[in-house]
Amino acid sequence: MGHHITIGTRGSKLALWQAEHVRGLLVNTYANLHIDFSIIKTTGDQLQSNSLINISKGLFTKEIEIALLNQQIDLAVHSIKDLPTDLPKGLKICCIPVREDPRDALVSRSKLELNNLPMGAKIGTSSLRRKSQLLHLRPDIEVTALRGNIDTRMRKLKETDLDAIVLAAAGVKRLFGEDDVTQFFEVDEIVPAAGQGALGIETRENDDKINTLFKKIRCQRSEVEVEVERIVLRELGGGCQVPIGVNAQLEGKKLSVIGLVSSPDGRKRILQKIVNDSSNPIEIGFSLAEKLIQNGAKEILQIQFGAKQ
Repeated sequence: MGHHITIGTRGSKLALWQAEHVRGLLVNTYANLHIDFSIIKTTGDQLQSNSLINISKGLFTKEIEIALLNQQIDLAVHSIKDLPTDLPKGLKICCIPVREDPRDALVSRSKLELNNLPMGAKIGTSSLRRKSQLLHLRPDIEVTALRGNIDTRMRKLKETDLDAIVLAAAGVKRLFGEDDVTQFFEVDEIVPAAGQGALGIETRENDDKINTLFKKIRCQRSEVEVEVERIVLRELGGGCQVPIGVNAQLEGKKLSVIGLVSSPDGRKRILQKIVNDSSNPIEIGFSLAEKLIQNGAKEILQIQFGAKQ
């Protein structure tokens, strides 16, 4: 197979790492495949001074998806958690490769874990989901907004008065390895974002030539987990503006899914878990969303954010 394709990607170090990773998967599978990158700056990239609370997920993907629809690129590589649950007409997620660690990670200046940080410790994060769960675990700490790419946030930890930062373990591992990580939060301590740690290959639905390329590198386990997580997120109507966490883990034929809806201050939180046979994972996703709603998630979402249910 010998033809030329172009991958669309954001220009951050992590985005380029992810695009290079996908290129490596492809060229190691198919001989004589030539792959270039098209670096596209999104609206979200241009709003670095704004809080993520007021930025919709689509602002990190819109320009890339326009280029894909206009056939300026052949495919796009995204962090799945950046993708809205509803994609533009004509586009689809054709492949999710093997997922990296979905957990959140603490990197502290003093190498102390969260429980051992001093009273009033200052922790930086760009995520309302992380903020609410950190405050639930440690109401005494000060959580401050921290924007920027992962390498920028790691640098700000060293250059500012922050005691620690919390960010996705997958990004830290991909760019820096595990040595800088002070603590990995288990998924029932800080529930991750839907799709965290997973890459999504977005393509045109009718582009059979490109879609066929990914049949050999897709990971069925990762695709099941992410599909369930995105179903829960979609049913709850969540995005960056709402503290929602959901994580699915498929082990053999057993599927475990944990979901969280929280108030921004962490005082009100609904945490539910389902463990079931994985023969109908989609139904499990709908069941967990319904369980969260029945136990008060809808009221939290409507009161705090006016979320449409």
